[in-house]
Amino acid sequence: MPGTPAKKKIALAGGHGITRDEFLDGKLKIAQPKEGPKGAIDALFLAAAVPGASGQRALDIGSGIGLVAIALAQRVPELDATGVEMQPELCRLAEQNARANGLDARVEIIEADITASFSTLESVGLVPESFHHVAANPPFFVEGRARSPRDASTARSRVGSEDALENWIRFAAAMAAPRGTLTLIHRADALPEILRHMDRRFGALKLFPLFPSRGSAASRVIVQGVKGSNAPLTLHDGLVLHDSKGSYTEEAQAILREGCALDLGH
Repeated sequence: MPGTPAKKKIALAGGHGITRDEFLDGKLKIAQPKEGPKGAIDALFLAAAVPGASGQRALDIGSGIGLVAIALAQRVPELDATGVEMQPELCRLAEQNARANGLDARVEIIEADITASFSTLESVGLVPESFHHVAANPPFFVEGRARSPRDASTARSRVGSEDALENWIRFAAAMAAPRGTLTLIHRADALPEILRHMDRRFGALKLFPLFPSRGSAASRVIVQGVKGSNAPLTLHDGLVLHDSKGSYTEEAQAILREGCALDLGH
C-alpha cells in the first residue's frame, strides 16, 4: 500500500531486535524496536501540521524514536527540533535516527519526565516559554479503561494515568512561548477532554479531523491552538485517508510520501 514503510530486520547490540523502516518515500530511515513503540502515520501527520519556519524552535513531547522531530526538521530547513522522552532506550534510538538522517545538528533528544519540577526540567535544557511550537501525540488510553500491551515500553507510550492528557497540555503551555502553538493528535472521541484542558491555555483552536474513508466517522483529530489567544474555535473539513480501493488518497500521499506540510486552514 502506498505510504506504508518497507521494513528490514536488523539487530542491536545486546540482541534486542529492531527494524529499519523507510518513511516519506525513503527520505527518512528510522530504526525502531521490533517489539516496542513504533512510528506510524499519526507521527507524520502531526509533524506535517506543525506550522514551523526556519529559525524557529519546536518541541516534540513524548518523542519516542524521534520520528516527529526528525520529520519536522527534514521538512523545515534551519528549524531546530527538540524531543523529550522519558524512556532511555527510546532516547538512544532517537539520537541514532537523527544522526542516521544527517539531522543531529538540528535535532536534540532530551531524556526527562515532563511531570518533574521546572528546576529539574530547566537543568536538562527544557526552559519554559522557549519554543515557538510544541507537538504532542499523548497516550491514547487511560490505565484501567483499556487493555495494556504486553510490551512494557509500548504500554508506557500508549497507556497513561488518569491525568496524563492534562499533564501533557499543561507542560506544553509552560514550554510554548507567548503566541506559540500547540499541535496535538489524538483519538477523535477524546476531543471533549482535549478542549477542556486547552481552555484558558490556548485559543484560536483549529479542529482538523482525519477520516479513514469517505463517509466514515473520524478516527483521529488534529487540534492546534495559540497560547494566550482569545480568538474563537474553527472546525475544518479535515482529510480523507483512503479512497474506495483502500489506497491512500492523493492528499494523504502528499503528507506520507512527499513530506508536504498539512495546512489546517484559516
